[in-house]
Amino acid sequence: MKVVIVGAGSVGSSIARELLAHKHEILLIDLKPEVIGRSGLRGAHWLVGDACELSTLQGAKVEDADVVVSATGDDKVNLVVSLLAKTEFGVGRTVGRVNNPKNDWMFNDSWGVDVAVNTPQLMTALVEEAVEIGDLVRLLTLQTGVSALVEFTVPHDSHVIGSTIGEIRWPEDSTLVAILRDHAPITPSRDDVIDGGDELFFVTTIAAEDDLRALLSPDTETPQPRPEEDAGHLEQQGPEDDGFDG
Repeated sequence: MKVVIVGAGSVGSSIARELLAHKHEILLIDLKPEVIGRSGLRGAHWLVGDACELSTLQGAKVEDADVVVSATGDDKVNLVVSLLAKTEFGVGRTVGRVNNPKNDWMFNDSWGVDVAVNTPQLMTALVEEAVEIGDLVRLLTLQTGVSALVEFTVPHDSHVIGSTIGEIRWPEDSTLVAILRDHAPITPSRDDVIDGGDELFFVTTIAAEDDLRALLSPDTETPQPRPEEDAGHLEQQGPEDDGFDG
């Protein structure tokens, strides 16, 4: 995968380091030539220039990139780069860094941003995720504010303990995508039984978050097995449909 990263500061360099470790092709664009020497990034390609200029992006052959990451410390730059990458070069995926949370509302498809990463918001979410057992915590907003990645740590007295994934009627537009148990990730299947301490990760629409929170609330009754007609329908699904209703 070819990734263009605009901004080679601490954030951009950290992203590049991780992606290089996973064998991706990385091009970094920065105004300051001195960052090349001090970055310590081996294997990365470099371009010195202003990424808000079309000529710079043309020189970087941004149209060949799978992803463009705008990671500078200036929200205006990140918005302009995302917009140019999307509208002028047809890049399939753009990621924009939000420095000031007050600007978060601008980082959407109107400015060509597919995923906005609000660092303070993400840090807050990670803190909440560490301490808020039994509550739904939003980790990341996806798809220009329509969907989110959320986490729920199952309390040891939760009503969902002992239920299988397939028994629970999850809200529409909510999909359980992973379970973290004893520090090991598990791909959920309908026969997996929920245990206390499990960390459940969902991709859900923002609108469905409240329904998901209500389902997992301690005040909710223990989930009942699906009706027979639903069970019959599920048994007819092929091997490729071994997931669960989201």
